Amino acid sequence: MTNVATTSGTGGRSLVYVHGRDFKPGADAVLELSIAAISAGIERDVEDRIDEFQSISKRIAYYGDLANEYLAARGASYDEKLDLGDRRNALKLLQANVRRKDFNLSRYDRLPGKTAVAEFAADVAAPVLGAIGLSDILIGKVAPDVAEYWNKRNKNFRDSVRERIRTAICASLDRDDDVLLLSHGSGCIATYDVLWQLSHDKRWRDQYAEKKIDTWVTMGSPLADSTVRRRILGAGAAQRERFPTNIVTWHNMSAEDDYLCHDNTCADDYNLMLKQRQVSSIRDYRVYNLAVRYGKSNPHSSLGYLVHPRLTLIVTDWLSRTSSA
Repeated sequence: MTNVATTSGTGGRSLVYVHGRDFKPGADAVLELSIAAISAGIERDVEDRIDEFQSISKRIAYYGDLANEYLAARGASYDEKLDLGDRRNALKLLQANVRRKDFNLSRYDRLPGKTAVAEFAADVAAPVLGAIGLSDILIGKVAPDVAEYWNKRNKNFRDSVRERIRTAICASLDRDDDVLLLSHGSGCIATYDVLWQLSHDKRWRDQYAEKKIDTWVTMGSPLADSTVRRRILGAGAAQRERFPTNIVTWHNMSAEDDYLCHDNTCADDYNLMLKQRQVSSIRDYRVYNLAVRYGKSNPHSSLGYLVHPRLTLIVTDWLSRTSSA
C-alpha cells in the first residue's frame, strides 16, 4: 500500500484531493479512482475540456494507512481487494449515467437498498442533530477514526493526519499554482484545521498566510455541525483569527440522506467570514448521490460526489478561469 500519489502536469495548476474516514486502499488506487470519476463527469458534460483537465497536476493528501492501522487495532476487519473491486464496480455504474439530467430524485429513489423508513429517519433526525450536533457517542460509533482525531490523549494520530494534508497543500502553494482543493467527509475537518494553521499558526503563517486556495470544494462535509464547529481550530478565537484567511471561493456539496452532512448548509454558519472579507463566496448545493456500494445506495460515497454534474461544473469553471488568468 503506497502512501503518496501524484501526477505531474503543466500550466501552473494543481488539484489536491483529501479523502474521508474509514478504511481506504492505497494512495495510488484512491487517486486513480477519484480522478477517473471527475474525468467521467467532464467527458459526459464538457468533453472538450477533458484534455485540459488531464494536463494539470494532481495529488492526494493520503492518510488512509494511519486510519487503517487505528481501525484494525480496534478489531475492525478490512478486505482491501474486495473494497477496491466494489469501488470500481460503483464507478462503472456511475459512468452509465450518461446525461446530466440522470442525477435527479426519480433516479435516486430507484436505487437499490433505499427504503421509506430510512428516508423518514433521516428527515426526522437531521433537524434534531442540526440543533444539538453530533454527540461524542454517535461520532465514536459511526466514525471512530474521527473520534481518535479529537482524542486529547493521543495527539500523534491527529498531528500526522494534519501533516499529510499540509504537505500536499503546501507542495502546490510552494509552486505558486492555482489550487483546486477537494475534500470529502471527515477529511473536510482536518483540511479546515490545516487551512487555519497556514493562516494563523506561527509555525506556518509567515510563509503561507498570504497564499490562497483559489477554490475549495467540500463534499459530504460535517463542518456545519455544531459539535464540529466547537472543535475545529480557531473556535472561540477573536473574530479575524477565528477563520482561515486563505480561501477565495468555497463550494459545499451535500447529498440527500448523507448523514455526515445532516446540517447541509455552511454559508450561514460561516457567514462571518464573508462579513470580515476573509472569503469571496460560500455556496451550498443540495445534490443526489447515485453511488451504489455493495448493492446498496450509499449517498456519502466520494465517487458519487466526484462524478456529479455540480462538481463537473465547478471543476470546468475553475479550468476556464485559471486558463484565462
